Amino acid sequence: MNTTSEVSGLMEVTKKRKGLLITASIFSILSSLLQIVPFIGVYKIVEELLIHAREPSGLDRDLLMYWGFVSFGALIAGLIALYIGGMCSHIAAFNILYQLRVKLAYHVAKVPMGYHTRTATGELKKIIEVSVEKIEKFIAHQLPDLVSAIVIPLVLLCYLFWLDYRMALVLLVPMIIGFWLQSSIFRNERGRQAYRDFQHAIEEMNSTGVEYVRGMPAVKVFGITADSFLTFKQAVTRYRDISLRITDLCKTSYGMFFIIIISLVTFIVPIGILLSSGNAGNQSFAITFILFLIITPSLSAPLLKLMYLGSGMREIVEGQNRIKAVFAESVVEEPLTPLVPDTYEVAFRQVSFAYEQKDSKAFKPVLQEVDFVAKAGEMTALVGPSGGGKSTIANLLLRFWDVQQGEITIGGVPIQEMGTEKLMETVSFVFQDVHLFYDTIEENIRMGNTAASRDDVIAAARTACCHEFIEKLDEGYDTKIGEGGTYLSGGEAQRIAIARALLKDAPILVLDEATAYADAENEHKIQQGLAQLVQGKTVLIIAHRLTTIRAAEQILVIRQGTIVERGTHDQLREADGLYEKMWQAHIHAASWKLGGAKQ
Repeated sequence: MNTTSEVSGLMEVTKKRKGLLITASIFSILSSLLQIVPFIGVYKIVEELLIHAREPSGLDRDLLMYWGFVSFGALIAGLIALYIGGMCSHIAAFNILYQLRVKLAYHVAKVPMGYHTRTATGELKKIIEVSVEKIEKFIAHQLPDLVSAIVIPLVLLCYLFWLDYRMALVLLVPMIIGFWLQSSIFRNERGRQAYRDFQHAIEEMNSTGVEYVRGMPAVKVFGITADSFLTFKQAVTRYRDISLRITDLCKTSYGMFFIIIISLVTFIVPIGILLSSGNAGNQSFAITFILFLIITPSLSAPLLKLMYLGSGMREIVEGQNRIKAVFAESVVEEPLTPLVPDTYEVAFRQVSFAYEQKDSKAFKPVLQEVDFVAKAGEMTALVGPSGGGKSTIANLLLRFWDVQQGEITIGGVPIQEMGTEKLMETVSFVFQDVHLFYDTIEENIRMGNTAASRDDVIAAARTACCHEFIEKLDEGYDTKIGEGGTYLSGGEAQRIAIARALLKDAPILVLDEATAYADAENEHKIQQGLAQLVQGKTVLIIAHRLTTIRAAEQILVIRQGTIVERGTHDQLREADGLYEKMWQAHIHAASWKLGGAKQ
């Protein structure tokens, strides 16, 4: 891993605000140079005092006043320059952060859904929020500090070499040794890997922490503690262990560096005494020696700042690498000239598909040579044991992933040639896991058709049987989901999703267990809404409650990624195969009673 290339990668992020950053750097350098002026002023004042130590009446008071005012003026001017540089760097940083986050959000929205399934929410959240935020820290704070921390020691060292190269050389040697010790951690793969592990541990802890908080109802009900929530506990423990490992790696080199840098003056005193013994009575050398004693401690602050910048830079670089990894994810390819189907018949032609395993290049086969046609205006139901591939078929139609073999068409047009925007206009979907945004109920429904009027929204809500409970809320359709403790039940959220799909009014509809979380009353209302929603549309429905799909024109029985049976409800029952067994199990389950005869 090349640190220079990594830092240049960070600089690549800043190029869109290059003018502001150059201005910030110029003012930071100016501020650094002005901060050196008081040292020169002190030197001139001390020189004048020592020359006339025996005859104070000979002091040039105008000279003393001159250097006093110059030093004070330089200090004020340096602070003003520092302020201007800081303002420029902060303006640049916030603009870059905005552009980077927007760019990341657009890119993440365009990558295949497979990326989101193998990347935890907390991990992605950490990259977009924390890693990007640390780039702001680099641009707004560390870049000006870096300029200052480099310029001040360099200028002071040059000045000291000009005064006396022998003492300056003695001062330079421990500085080189200190920086060699500090950088030794990252000159080997062990240290670099430790920091990569550290970043991964933070992301993993974020991910499992989000999962722990989301599962709080179950945590409360079953009395689960943070210790017994193993994935979270293990993530926190792993973070602790890696933090301790990094501390162990750094403690010797950082400790030695710190001791050397704050003790620079101790290296000057012996050589100064040694040289002064051979220059007895040399007033000029005495003045130079005193100036070295004054300036040398002032080198420690910027050099220590370089140490902290160096350790912080590693963390920022690792974050930048993760941002680059997100951008490296290929987006869904869009056709140059999108095609529009004339009809809405859905066809799967010898489709095979496998999921890529997380953290490996291996693939897990899910579908094998799936072949069927869902006719326009008819309902096609997918049933079968859990894990058979039913939801995968629905997701492939929405192009959440691209198939490895075969073809999916709508009206004879391959979905890859339709383009994502047209495909999303053509297909509506209602999943069992409904996501409602932190916005008003009206806006959550209007997502189906952003041009719809309020009357259209209310009409869709009435058809989906959710108008009544919405009106009972304090703010009605203006109620914000999640605000003031306003949360909807699973069945209510499903009806909002159905209203959203009704408002969209797409010719193809995908329903994935739309009544999964509903009680008997909600299920009845959801079924009423669905009855309106499916009229005249090509419907692909996934259901475990077989009574909901008895009227389907075509039922496909999916097991282990293949279609093992197909036909109408009556045909499949007569075949006395897997569907019949599922039907009998469903009937028995529906008639089951606690403590009853049927067990």
